Amino acid sequence: MKYLTTSAMALALMANAAAADGDLVIYHWFEYMPAELLEKFTAETGINVTMDTYDSNEAMLASLKAGGMGTYDVAVPGDYMVAIMAGEGLLDTIADGELSNKGNIAAEWADPSFDPGRTHSIPYQWGSTSFAVDTAAYDGDINTTDLLFNPPAELAGKINMLDSQGEVMALASLHMGIPQCSSDRAQLSALNDMLQGAKANWASFNSDTAREVLVSGDASVGMIYDGFSAKARAERDTIKYAFPTQGYVVWMDNVVLLNDAPNRENAVKFMDFLLEPENISAVSNYARYGLGVSGAEEFLDPALATLPEANPPATAGAGAFIEVCDQETQAVYDQIWTNLKN
Repeated sequence: MKYLTTSAMALALMANAAAADGDLVIYHWFEYMPAELLEKFTAETGINVTMDTYDSNEAMLASLKAGGMGTYDVAVPGDYMVAIMAGEGLLDTIADGELSNKGNIAAEWADPSFDPGRTHSIPYQWGSTSFAVDTAAYDGDINTTDLLFNPPAELAGKINMLDSQGEVMALASLHMGIPQCSSDRAQLSALNDMLQGAKANWASFNSDTAREVLVSGDASVGMIYDGFSAKARAERDTIKYAFPTQGYVVWMDNVVLLNDAPNRENAVKFMDFLLEPENISAVSNYARYGLGVSGAEEFLDPALATLPEANPPATAGAGAFIEVCDQETQAVYDQIWTNLKN
C-alpha cells in the first residue's frame, strides 16, 4: 500500500515461524511496520513474531495461493484485495466479541463495502497512489498523468512505474477517462495500445525501490505512495507529489485473519493490539499515512496533518478506489498486464 524490504526477512528479535503457542507469522508490505512496535507486542504478550514481506497485492495473493496458506496468520491487503480474498475463501471470520478494541474503529471505516461489518479485517493505514517528480529535473506542470503515459521528451527513459497491476491499470484508466473494469473492446484495445506506447518511455517497474530511485536521481518521475513520497522529500527536497487533474488512486490497507492460520489466537491478539490508538499511531508516524482508528490524535506527529502529500489541492481530480472486475473482464486486464510486462 510501504524497515523491512526483502521477502522472508526476519527481524532480529524473532524466532523461526512455527505453528505453536507463542508465535505469530505476518505477511506484510515492505518498509511499512516499525520494528519497535513489534518489539512492544512481543514484550507485552511474550509472542514471538516472524514477518515476511511482499511488494504488491497481486504478489501477496499469488504467494498465498501457491502454498502460503497455513503458513501465515495475518496479511495486510488493500481494500479491493480484501474483497477478492474473501470471495476466494482465503479469509477467516472474526466472531463478535473476539476483538475487544473493535469499537475503536473510526466510523467511516467500520462498515466498508469491501468488508461489510469488518467480518474479516481491521483498518491499518490509508492513503493515495500517484507519482512524484523531481522538480530540479523537470519544471513543468506536474499535475497531469501525461507525465507517466505521454511524457515530454526530457523525461523519456527517466520514469519508474510501480510493479503493481491494480494501481497501474487504475491510473491508466483515469488517464484515458474510461471506466475501470470496462468491457468495451474498443476501450480495452485503446488502453493496451496506450500502455504499450508509454512503456517505451519507462526505465523500470519497481515498487520496493520507488523512493530510492527518486532520491538518487536515477528516476525523475516515479509512481509512488503518498507516505513513501513524503519520506523521499525528506531526503531530497526537490521531490514533489503530484495530484493529477485526471484523478489518482486512493486505498485502505487492512489486517486480515487468514484461513488456516497456525496461530489464530495470537493473530487476534495482534489485531486487537493494532486497534489501540497509541500502537497504530506508531505506524502512521513511521510510514506517514492516515489511520482508521479513533482517539489517536494525541499520539500522532502533528506534521502529518499538514503533509503536502496528504492534502490534495483544489485542482486535483477525484480519488478513486481500485474496482474488482468480474472474472471475464479481469482475464482481459490480466492479459494486458502480461503484455506490458513482457
